Amino acid sequence: MEALKQELKENIIEQLNLEDFNVEDIADGDTLFGDGLGLDSIDALELIVMLDKDYGIKLTDPKEGKTVFSSIEVLATYITEHRKK
Repeated sequence: MEALKQELKENIIEQLNLEDFNVEDIADGDTLFGDGLGLDSIDALELIVMLDKDYGIKLTDPKEGKTVFSSIEVLATYITEHRKK
């Protein structure tokens, strides 16, 4: 699970061009949107594409997405339980 969290942090920084962040700046429990990393709805779409492409997970319910993207910890757990790749 720790390797997956590390991979997610790296992928999020790369995919979203978060040049001001490095992996060590992102705690597992940090919120991804709002006061945490400050991601927005466009970033959410990019994360949805990343989940589909990298892990074979298709998110279609916006409410589910809001929960899944609450933190790295929650996202890693969700991927572990639902990954297709």
